[in-house]
Amino acid sequence: MRGICFTKDLSPASRALYRLEHPLPRVSLRFTLGFMLSPALRAQEIYQNGTKRSFLFALFLLLSISSVNLCFSQRRNNSQLSPHPSSLTIQTEPNAIIWVDDVRRGVTDATGKLELSKISAGRHAVRVRAMGFKEVTVPLFAGRRSLAVKPTRTTDQAELIFQQAEDAREKAKDNEARQKAAELYQQALRLRPTSPAAHVGLARVLLELNDYQKALAEIDAARRTRPAYAEASAVEGRINREAAFTDEAIRSFRRSIREAKGFQPEAHVGLARVLEEKGQYPEAIAEYRAAIAQLSDSEPVIYQLLGASYEKQQKYKEAVAAYQKYLELAPNGSLAPAIRSIIDQLRRDAAGQEIIP
Repeated sequence: MRGICFTKDLSPASRALYRLEHPLPRVSLRFTLGFMLSPALRAQEIYQNGTKRSFLFALFLLLSISSVNLCFSQRRNNSQLSPHPSSLTIQTEPNAIIWVDDVRRGVTDATGKLELSKISAGRHAVRVRAMGFKEVTVPLFAGRRSLAVKPTRTTDQAELIFQQAEDAREKAKDNEARQKAAELYQQALRLRPTSPAAHVGLARVLLELNDYQKALAEIDAARRTRPAYAEASAVEGRINREAAFTDEAIRSFRRSIREAKGFQPEAHVGLARVLEEKGQYPEAIAEYRAAIAQLSDSEPVIYQLLGASYEKQQKYKEAVAAYQKYLELAPNGSLAPAIRSIIDQLRRDAAGQEIIP
């Protein structure tokens, strides 16, 4: 949109045309500059010319220049305030993991494409990891609705083994598979001891193996290389929660949220679960809601956790609404059959309450 200019009120088109047909007497450059820069010189020139019309012309010229500056300033401000697009299409290698500002947002499909919604305003960092390729982080500037990322092949053994470890951890279904993933992380760390991501990945595996002390040691090792590490603090919070160190868990989760400047859904969910266990339900609900807003409904399981929290408070209609949202997002999810049964039971328990359909 065009900026609003004061000249629209001070000098309409009819007045401009009149000035072209009836030009004012010439005003010297010395007079014009003197009017804008020196009040004393202005008065002297006005006295010497002896004409009020020259003074008015100079005033008109100054106001015109000021209004032009205002127009440009407003146009510049309007462009700065234009909203960032709410969606983003990323094109890269197939089955690549995508992070936005160190928060995992999904995996590309077989064509290397991933659609993301509700990308907040401002500049972001997009990180791409594909098996066999060098991990790359690229900036996402305001106004971009699509982003093409072309990672390069890598022969770096530390990075390749780390990628294998991450893949093994995510696919592990039992402790034997988790132990193999841990060995891959340790192998990667022998090649690159200062890799904070490998230390955090190993901490996640050790947490699943219930080896809390060693898991916390890996978090400490990650922080020696990267002191402010939101993901490490979130994992530390999960370790402390599982080890029943409730106060330490709360501190770790809140530290993670601070380090991520508020945007850390894993920490919000972890904090919500601790607060829920302490009976602080309103605070827990707020944390679940924060995580949902940040993940843009990409993790349906949070709605299951939210529904369970409402259910514990006997807020059945809110619980049903949350559970139904899970079914809407993941109708064939692993929890879907159980949640359908829970909804039926809650409808019976909520006799007399208004249930959200």
